[in-house]
Amino acid sequence: MNDLSFTILSESPDDAEAIDRLNARTFGPGRFAKSAYRLREEVAHIPELSFTARVGTLMVGSVRLSPILVGETRALLLGPLTIEPPFRGRGIGQKLIARALEEAKRKGHRLVVLVGDEPYYGRSGFKTAEKGRITMPGPADPARILVAELQPGAFDGVSGAVHPDWPAA
Repeated sequence: MNDLSFTILSESPDDAEAIDRLNARTFGPGRFAKSAYRLREEVAHIPELSFTARVGTLMVGSVRLSPILVGETRALLLGPLTIEPPFRGRGIGQKLIARALEEAKRKGHRLVVLVGDEPYYGRSGFKTAEKGRITMPGPADPARILVAELQPGAFDGVSGAVHPDWPAA
């Protein structure tokens, strides 16, 4: 069962409830104490930069991007990335990340931040930010704060606290 056909689709408003249930199942109630979730409580994700993975009509994964500032620099926060446990290890997460980053780059975004494991996210171009260069609003292991430049040099000279950014209406 290694060959799995799945489709990456743009998130639709009808997906919100299913994504919330998926996040609750995969991350549990402890997710609300994490720095990245605190940020996401204050600013909505960007629907056109958020995607789902489906096997047939079954949603098996989701990724979202939200607008943030790192100091005074606009960036995106990747996450949550979530995959139904029986479907993990099949490349779905990497495909979701690739699609989200590709669309963000196409729309002119330059920098993406996340809190996660570098061995996993490094495959998608994320690198550990220098310790102290980015601070999250709450507890976050500095070794897990990662950045991906969508444009060369996008992280040059960037530092500061991460906080929500509200896109212009």
